[in-house]
Amino acid sequence: MNNIEKIIEVKNLVKKFGSFIANDNLTFDVDKGEIFGFLGANGAGKTTAMKILCGLSKPTSGEVKIAGFDVYKQREEIKKNIGYMSQRFSLYEDLTPIENIRFYAGIYGLSNKKIKERSDLMIEKLGLAEVKKTLLKSLPLGWKQKLAFSVALIHEPKIIFLDEPTSGVDPITRRQFWEMIYEAADDGVTVFITTHYMDEAEYCNRVSIMVDGRIEALDKPERLKKEFNASTMNDVFLKIARNKKEIEI
Repeated sequence: MNNIEKIIEVKNLVKKFGSFIANDNLTFDVDKGEIFGFLGANGAGKTTAMKILCGLSKPTSGEVKIAGFDVYKQREEIKKNIGYMSQRFSLYEDLTPIENIRFYAGIYGLSNKKIKERSDLMIEKLGLAEVKKTLLKSLPLGWKQKLAFSVALIHEPKIIFLDEPTSGVDPITRRQFWEMIYEAADDGVTVFITTHYMDEAEYCNRVSIMVDGRIEALDKPERLKKEFNASTMNDVFLKIARNKKEIEI
């Protein structure tokens, strides 16, 4: 176990906005190739923490390393080594799938040869050959989400951050999306995912649960269910939130 590479290392992370503490002393790490669920209700501090991990914001205090790079001094290096897919659809609706792929591949600095190779491979793998020159806005949401995920991986990042990627898609597409996540993890890509679907927490190797800016639980789903005497991760989440309120009262 000691030989497992830590791809994300967070120690005593604090982020304040004036007197408001958005992230309160977060400490955790994520292994290479791990699917790590970052869970919590709206306002728990997940998005603030994710922006820091992506190199988009600096902590108020604490230590954070992403793929070995320091979040205070090497944010540009961090950005080169990660992929990101937001909750809100992030590709260009007025471009075709192939145009979106080539555009983002160019932004990531891929050579013309690699852009052609990877765009052709991606179109074939996603089954988009017949619609590759159709404007994206006319395609189903599920196809768009799978394309956005693939585009976020086109530069072969070490980590991909997914912010509620399956929000609004149908159950079949959700299952297909998770098959893509498992495939990426099998290839050694670390997957850091937020979701409000508690059943998706079951698919993660480990999950953390945030409440009011703090991590209140962190472990494998099976261990958390056993610890809280719960049959589902949704029950675990409700018990943690309920216990927090009772303590505050």
